[in-house]
Amino acid sequence: MEFLRPGSLSEALEMKAAVPEAVPIAGGTDVMVELNFDHRRPPALLDLTRIDSLSEWSADNGTVTFGAGLPYTRVIDELGSSLPGLAIASRTVGSPQIRNRGTVGGNLGAASPAGDTHPVLLACDAHVEVASVRGSRRIPASEFYLGVKRNALAPDELITAVHVPSATGPQQFAKVGTRNAMVIAVCSFAISLHPNTQRAGVAIGSAAPTPRHAPGAEDFLARELDWESPRPLADSVKQRFGELVAAAASPIDDVRGTAAYRKHALAVLARRTLGWAWDAYRGGERSCA
Repeated sequence: MEFLRPGSLSEALEMKAAVPEAVPIAGGTDVMVELNFDHRRPPALLDLTRIDSLSEWSADNGTVTFGAGLPYTRVIDELGSSLPGLAIASRTVGSPQIRNRGTVGGNLGAASPAGDTHPVLLACDAHVEVASVRGSRRIPASEFYLGVKRNALAPDELITAVHVPSATGPQQFAKVGTRNAMVIAVCSFAISLHPNTQRAGVAIGSAAPTPRHAPGAEDFLARELDWESPRPLADSVKQRFGELVAAAASPIDDVRGTAAYRKHALAVLARRTLGWAWDAYRGGERSCA
C-alpha cells in the first residue's frame, strides 16, 4: 500500500486525480479500523494532516465555514456558541482521544447512516464543499448522502470544507445507545429552530439507508409553532410531532436494535428535544441532551 503525503491542497488534489482509489486519511478513526480488520485494502492512503487550511475555520455573513480536518474537540471548544447542535453531537463521539483525532470531514466521507454529525448538518441546512483539479463545488447536505456509506463525491474529489449557517435559535441533538458516547447510535435525532424564517429543521440518523430530513414533521411545526407569542407546547403537539418523525424513518432490525424499537425511540427523542428547544426559545431554563 502506497502512502501519499501532500504538503498542500493543490498537491493533494493532483495526487487524488492521479490515484482516484487513494483513501483520504486525517484522524484515521474510521479508516484505520477498516484497515485493521482487513475490511478495506486500498492501493494508497492520502494523508491530509499536513494541509493547514483543512483545520481552520472562519465566520462571515452569518455562516461558519470550517475545514474538513477540524477535529471534534475544536468544534466543541471553539464553535459551541455559533453551532450548538454540532457541538452537542460532537460531545457524543467516541472518547476524548477519538474526539481529538476524529473530524466532521471524516464523518462525511464515511457516510455511515449512524454518523453523529449528519442529522445536525441536515437540520442546519449545511453545505459540503468538495474540490478536485477540475474546480470546487458545494453540495447541500440533503443531496450528499446517496446510500449506505455512499456519498456524492466524484472519484477525484476531496471534501475540503463545511458551510453551516450560524444558529439563530436553539438547537438540540440526542441519540440512543448503550452509553452517551463511545457507542454507535441505535438511532439519533436533531432539531434546529430558525426563528428568522419561522421554521424548524428536523433530521434523523441510523434509522434509514441514509441520514434524512423528516419533512412531514417540519411542515407540522411550521403550522403549530407560534413564533411571535410562544406558548408552552401542548402534549398533543409533541405526541404528533414524535409520530411524524417516526414515520419518516425506514429502519432495519440489526444487532443494535429492532426497527420497531428505533421508531419508538425516535418518537421519544423527538418529543424531548422539541420540548428542550422550544422552552429555550421561550426564554426558560435550557435543558441539555
